[in-house]
Amino acid sequence: MSTRAWEGLTIPAAGTFDLDGAHTRIGFVVKHMMVSKVRGNFGEFSGSVTIAENPLESTAELTVKTGSIDTRSADRDTHLRSDDFLAADKFPELTFRTTRVVSQSGDEFTVAGDLTIRDVTKEVELTVEYGGAGTNPWGQELWGFSLTTEFDREDFGLTWNQALETGGVLVGKKVKVEVEGEAVRRA
Repeated sequence: MSTRAWEGLTIPAAGTFDLDGAHTRIGFVVKHMMVSKVRGNFGEFSGSVTIAENPLESTAELTVKTGSIDTRSADRDTHLRSDDFLAADKFPELTFRTTRVVSQSGDEFTVAGDLTIRDVTKEVELTVEYGGAGTNPWGQELWGFSLTTEFDREDFGLTWNQALETGGVLVGKKVKVEVEGEAVRRA
């Protein structure tokens, strides 16, 4: 395992790492009917992280297939793929690309980047928790992470909603993204 000490952490040596689809989950949470939360995830995605010699200059990119959304409700998933929300036929991908590392404290990093949904690009900040580095039983170098962010879906043109008789709306504006993942050194 090619690792190095940096700021009290043991991190991988510089290089490019690809997301391991079998060990990465891209999930989200949205308020439903003002009283509960709906959770879902995207099953198809690809991405990479390039760790720079100076880790604060590292970069990452992610592409998610919008049609792979899964909330465990076929009718809801069909609606989310429609023009009311993701318009998956017109916009089959959403993307994220880092622009800079904003700050670092211990194993937590704040990373800024451009999120594009439905051809609308806005800067968002992610909180990334570095989970450590290792080598799997097949000799592949990897490292783990958790990340979260929150954004207003209406900023990306996802404005469909329905008023409730009891007050409020059917779908909350805030989307919380939760990712647990591993990245494997590119051969």
